[in-house]
Order: sequence, then C-alpha cells, then structure tokens
Amino acid sequence: MKKILVVEDEQRIAELLQKGLEEFGYIVTLAFDGEMGRRLVNAHAYDLIITDIILPNINGFELCKEIRKVQPHVPIIMLTALGATDDKLDGFDAGADDYMVKPFDLRELNARVNILLKRKGSSENAPEANQLEYADIKLDIDTKTVFRDGKEMKLTPKEFNLLRYMMMNPEKILSRTEIAEKVWDTHFNTGTNFIDVYINYLRSKVDKGFDTKLIHTRPGLGFILRKEE
Repeated sequence: MKKILVVEDEQRIAELLQKGLEEFGYIVTLAFDGEMGRRLVNAHAYDLIITDIILPNINGFELCKEIRKVQPHVPIIMLTALGATDDKLDGFDAGADDYMVKPFDLRELNARVNILLKRKGSSENAPEANQLEYADIKLDIDTKTVFRDGKEMKLTPKEFNLLRYMMMNPEKILSRTEIAEKVWDTHFNTGTNFIDVYINYLRSKVDKGFDTKLIHTRPGLGFILRKEE
C-alpha cells in the first residue's frame, strides 16, 4: 500500500483527508505543522506528500524546499486556500508537482494522486543503464565490477547494490529508511545500525587512499554520494 503524508494544521480538514484517502486504499500519516512534517520526511520515506501552505512554524513553501533536499523525487501536492496565480507559481518554484485550491473534491484529489503515483512508478521502472559513472567511479551492472580511477574495487553483493543505489541517486541525501527499503527490501529498525555498518564497509573500500572522499554521512539525515575534498 502506498504511504501518503498529509501536512495540514486544521484538524477537521486533516481528518477528512485521512479518512477519504484511507478509503481509497492509502496509508496516511498526519502532521499538524510544518516542523512536524519536516521531521517526518527526514525520518521516513513516503510515496506522496500533500501539504497546506499556511502552516505553523514552517510554511508550505519552505517545507516543500526542505522536502526536496532529502526526497527530491517524491510527488508533492499543495492543497491550500491560496488561489492566486502568484501563489501557484511560488508553489511550483518551491518544488510542488501539483496545486489544488480549497474547497476541494476528494475524488479529484484522488485522481491527481493516482496520476502522480503512476508517473513516479513509470520513472522508477524505466530501464536503467548497464553502466553507471560518478566522479572517477565506474560501475558495471552486468559484470558486477567497480573501478575507481582505474583500480578495481572488490565489493560484496550487498556493498555492490548499496553503491549502485547511491550512484543512481548521486548528490542526494538517502535516509536509512530509504536505503533499507530499496537495497535490502526491508523496513528499517531504528534499534539497529546495520546500514551504518555497511556504509562504513563501503567507505573503507571506495574512499581509502583517495584525497577526494565520495561517501559522506549527514547527521540526523542519512548518507550522500558527493565529491568533497
């Protein structure tokens, strides 16, 4: 089942959205202010996010920008009473994929959710290249080989899959939850540190002996593949 985060400070509207979307078959999490929404996005992966603009602590425009830092490809719908053209343009500039004005029809909202989820699924299911390159790393998916600056890296299957996923999402912060679901096909247990362990294994092989480090930890957020001296 697809997971949707709804960020809405008016409890009546939030509960209406939750009830309606759950009837359409989604798992819905509610956040009642922008800061709560930001914390949830940093901690969990969602298939789609619906947010108001006028929110306590962090407004919807700023929240959208924060979301794009950690989950750049998640579809975002702004659902708000602000219907001016300038507001819509600001929403799209902040990173929203769609914009709906209150009052709204749940059936129309569900139709827009379906369209965005199908678009996201088509993008994720597109055939991937047989070879990936980032900085001086080359990864061959068919032969399961990895080279950095011409030197072959001997990786275990899980280390290979972890590096492949990071190379498919370069310069993007990947949360532990996302890595667990995409690389290990499991839900992350916050009481374990197995992802950190594998990141350290991979870092010791990929970055050891090179001045330019590529695998970095972002405290409280996750990990990123990025060129840094």
